[in-house]
Amino acid sequence: MPSYLGIDIGGTKTAVSVLNETSGVLAKERYATCGPDGPERCVRKMIETGQSLSEGHELSGIGISVGAMFDPAKGCFGDAPHLPGWKGYPVVSAFEEAFSLPVTADNDANACALAEWRYGAGKGAQHMAFLTFGTGFGAGLILNGSLYRGASALAGEIGATRVAEDGPPVRGKPGCLEGFASGAGIAGLAAEALKHYQGETCLEDGANARDVAEGAAAGDALCLDIMQRSGDYLGRGLAILMDLLNLEVIVIGSIFTRCEDLLRPAMEAAIERDAMPLTRAACRVVPAALGERIGDYAALALAVSAEA
Repeated sequence: MPSYLGIDIGGTKTAVSVLNETSGVLAKERYATCGPDGPERCVRKMIETGQSLSEGHELSGIGISVGAMFDPAKGCFGDAPHLPGWKGYPVVSAFEEAFSLPVTADNDANACALAEWRYGAGKGAQHMAFLTFGTGFGAGLILNGSLYRGASALAGEIGATRVAEDGPPVRGKPGCLEGFASGAGIAGLAAEALKHYQGETCLEDGANARDVAEGAAAGDALCLDIMQRSGDYLGRGLAILMDLLNLEVIVIGSIFTRCEDLLRPAMEAAIERDAMPLTRAACRVVPAALGERIGDYAALALAVSAEA
């Protein structure tokens, strides 16, 4: 059974793993991403960690999932708001030179879409979307059984879609879906709500999405209203995907997997209201199945995809 080196580069954390499709993770190290210092030192540490972890394992390839826009044709980072200084960095060639192995890299939405399609909740589907719903909101698309990147590798930026006249100014675009259905968006909704709310609430200035979710689970009226609003706009976005792409399954990660019971009622009401009956009947909406393992499996799926 071939083994692979998996690299998951996030805005705050990086994971380096050796893994295969039978046993999953064989060895792993996780540490803070040294983003502010630029990519060179950080990538050097990833390479050294990978060389150490892979001792005794014969590697067949490397997969790299990045929490930023990515140009697969050039093997370089695109815009990386959480990793200043990384734009244009040729991460693929750096690993190719260090390991003399095939290297496949992509943004985390595409990588996670491949992972859930190969190993998780989207297994067996020909037409699937994976939605990140974490700090931000993006999509990876599997169409006709293949990953779809688009003309400039920007397919799936559903979070940029304007769904309201105004809203939290995420992406510098008030009213975009990410301003309602993301960690940053939920925090923005809370900040705006606190300016006007007169009742009692557990929320304080600077509340984040976790604070809102915990408050809602405890029955806080303001938190419940914020989660209901987020779920409503999530449903509006899903209806657009259903009608546009006629998907079989939409898999949603991160916040949705933890807060499904708070988000689903308003989400389903919005889908019922906005999507065409035939497209919504063809599509099921499910939480991601890989949970905290998804970053590792995303890198694995990229590495394996190079051999497909």
